[in-house]
This record gives sequence, structure tokens and C-alpha cells, in this order.
Amino acid sequence: MSLTRQDVQKIAHLARLSISAEELPVYVSALSSIVNFVDELSRVPTGDVAPLAHPLDGQHQRLRADTVAESDNHEKYQANAPSVAAGLYVVPRVIE
Repeated sequence: MSLTRQDVQKIAHLARLSISAEELPVYVSALSSIVNFVDELSRVPTGDVAPLAHPLDGQHQRLRADTVAESDNHEKYQANAPSVAAGLYVVPRVIE
């Protein structure tokens, strides 16, 4: 399936892109080649292919232990703050 100049102009309008008349042929050919490649991929028979969790057979993703790596230092960090209330930083109001 090949895209026309009108197709690309409509796509550019929907995407709010400004494409000049000199750039239009480049976009037509590039987008047409992408659409043709996707069309070619959709014709590949994949009905009997099982989904893979990993491309190499017998290998699994190693998961690290879910352990706490840092301690709670919020009191130490808030000691330098000009104003703190209920564990939150208090900042001056900027919107009336």
C-alpha cells in the first residue's frame, strides 16, 4: 500500500505538523516504505509460533530480593528546611 501526497498532508494536519512542498516527496516515500514493511510483516505466518518469555531457551530473568535498601532519613533532610509541618515542607503561597 503506497501513500499519496494527500494522505501524507492529512496525516501531517492531524499531527499538527508543518511540511513544506519540498519536504513532501521525502515524507511520502519514507512513510510509504514504513507502511509497506508493516504490511509485509503482517503476511508472515505466525499462527503456530508459541509466545516466548525469553529468546534463549532455558534462561530466566534473575530477580533481586525485595529488600529495603535505604533507611528513612526524612527528619535529617528536613532539619535544614526553613519550615516543616507534620513531616511536610511548608513553602510560601504563590497563588492568591
